[in-house]
Amino acid sequence: MLRLQNKKIIFYISLFFIIGTLNNKNLTTMSLPTIDQIKISGLSNEKNLEILESLEPFKINDLFFLKKFHIVELLNSYNYIEDFSVFKKYPSSLNIKLKETTYLAVLNKDSKKFYIGSNGKLINFFPTKKKLPYAFGNFKLERFIKFKKAIDKSGFSYAQIKNLFYFPSGRWDIETISGKLIKFPKDDLSNSLDLFVNLLKSKNFENSKIIDLRQSGQVIIND
Repeated sequence: MLRLQNKKIIFYISLFFIIGTLNNKNLTTMSLPTIDQIKISGLSNEKNLEILESLEPFKINDLFFLKKFHIVELLNSYNYIEDFSVFKKYPSSLNIKLKETTYLAVLNKDSKKFYIGSNGKLINFFPTKKKLPYAFGNFKLERFIKFKKAIDKSGFSYAQIKNLFYFPSGRWDIETISGKLIKFPKDDLSNSLDLFVNLLKSKNFENSKIIDLRQSGQVIIND
């Protein structure tokens, strides 16, 4: 990082002296080199190319005066991007590393299908071989992300979930691939998840189809 900063300082000082030796006539005709190369990495070839094409207008700019926030604004418009890094490589190259969001579930909204991303955004649906659970209900994406994180902390495998149901009261039910329906309370979710994980380890609950944990201190089973 220190070496990169030193190179930048040398470049700026050199540029200052070059400009300082020009007369007014030369100054009006002088132009800094424009961006001639933009490298995109981190996503599929198709997505890399899509973003590269959207960045083409930036090539008319010179790297010295390019504002990073303009690029950040454009990259943030792609909902399937989780994170990114933008590097200026002087004198005329731009390197951008991207990280795609993790697709967590499929949501039906306004008669359309979307993916829920780990970045808390909705992504337009596209066919994929990866099996994801379906989420039902009218909820804020932040609530879903919070619930997903609680599941991960509990030790229960998220891959075993077939459907997630959100209720207006603010609580969740999950249906597992094996056909079990678990009803969770609105509050004290972490303890309820821990209890559920422990119940799964017991042979007494192997055939249970519905496990109701909504009442504090009670477990209601329906075979």
